[in-house]
Amino acid sequence: MDNLHHLFYNYFIELSLSEIRARYLNMIVLLIISLIIISIIDLAINKISLNFFHKIAEKTKSNFDDILIENNFFKKIAHIVPFFVALYLIPIIFTDFDTTEIIISKIVKVVYVILIIIVIKSALNSVKDYFRTLPRLKDKPIESFIQVIMIFVWIAGLISIIVIINGAEIWKFFTALGAASAVLLLVFKDTILGFVASIQVSINDMVRIGDWITFEKYGADGNVTEINLATVKVQNFDKTITTIPTYALISDSFKNWRGMESSGGRRIKRAVIIKLNSVKYLSKDEVIKLKKIELVSAYLKNRSEDIDKYNTNNNFNKDLLINGRNLTNIGVFRKYVETYIENHSGINKDMMIMTRHLAPTTQGLPIEIYAFSSDKRWQNYEYIMADIFDHIIAAVPYFGLEIFELPTDLIPLSDTNLMK
Repeated sequence: MDNLHHLFYNYFIELSLSEIRARYLNMIVLLIISLIIISIIDLAINKISLNFFHKIAEKTKSNFDDILIENNFFKKIAHIVPFFVALYLIPIIFTDFDTTEIIISKIVKVVYVILIIIVIKSALNSVKDYFRTLPRLKDKPIESFIQVIMIFVWIAGLISIIVIINGAEIWKFFTALGAASAVLLLVFKDTILGFVASIQVSINDMVRIGDWITFEKYGADGNVTEINLATVKVQNFDKTITTIPTYALISDSFKNWRGMESSGGRRIKRAVIIKLNSVKYLSKDEVIKLKKIELVSAYLKNRSEDIDKYNTNNNFNKDLLINGRNLTNIGVFRKYVETYIENHSGINKDMMIMTRHLAPTTQGLPIEIYAFSSDKRWQNYEYIMADIFDHIIAAVPYFGLEIFELPTDLIPLSDTNLMK
């Protein structure tokens, strides 16, 4: 072995060079030869391994090996062998330079640790990309768990690097680390909170990638595109991106529209406000006139006969409309709206359809429409809802009713100027 250490030393001595020069030249020549050998080994292993794994990937049905190749996993792992060769050659190259040997060995070992971390990261990224191809896992916060694993990998790598540089025993390092645990908890507070939040979000199935969420506190209203350890990314409908702390999903309130999207329709819940002084009983002539409206014609005929029979049997004085039972314009209008919605092509008939009175307010009597559009896409949903209320607002005067609106003289001056 000593002959290998001083392979060129004796030759340089024979050339009448001093011992110091012979040692340095011996070291330089061995270093150059070693670098050439390591480079050849690295290129050879890379080529052989890549060709080998490419052939295997072509034969297998799983796409996991294809993903490993795309993430350069095999290319990175092939670099490990040359490092073992380098660690073996360092004592030979620097046999006469003990201090240099120690420093170079530590540098190579540190780079080796970093390479191992890079290989693990490549493997984890491949696992993440593979899981994203599985239907049951593609909407799960896989990236959060990958980041947690990578944090532990980096911590282990940093500890190894510190131990390599200092040459200290690892148990002593952990003793010092325990003393600084309070500081570490403070530094990694957000990471720990994010990790806990990621687990709770996943276990409770609170948010999935692709969910439409509304988070007013952070101005988010759009689809979740990414869930990682620190943040949740939401692409708003105006194409802007909002980032939300992951732990905010469990500490604050937000709205997830997944239930609506997985149901048979999207809810329509909106009201028109009718002036109270326009509500009245209907006379016989007014009932006859309203029978011309086809959607309530049959209802008015049957309802009028029942009311007339009831009033006759009970001998009510119908000189005053308030006596006995009567039809009101608001009641007929409510029935008309309900029938219109039931016949509308954009409404899901298998879900609840209701037209109701809300409590009267200082502005009037709200008539609320509660139904579900069969098309859940935002643009089409808005069109269906607008089409319904276009018709309802235009139909109100036919029933002798009026919609409340703020009098012009009460509108601020700046607003009236805009209306001109």
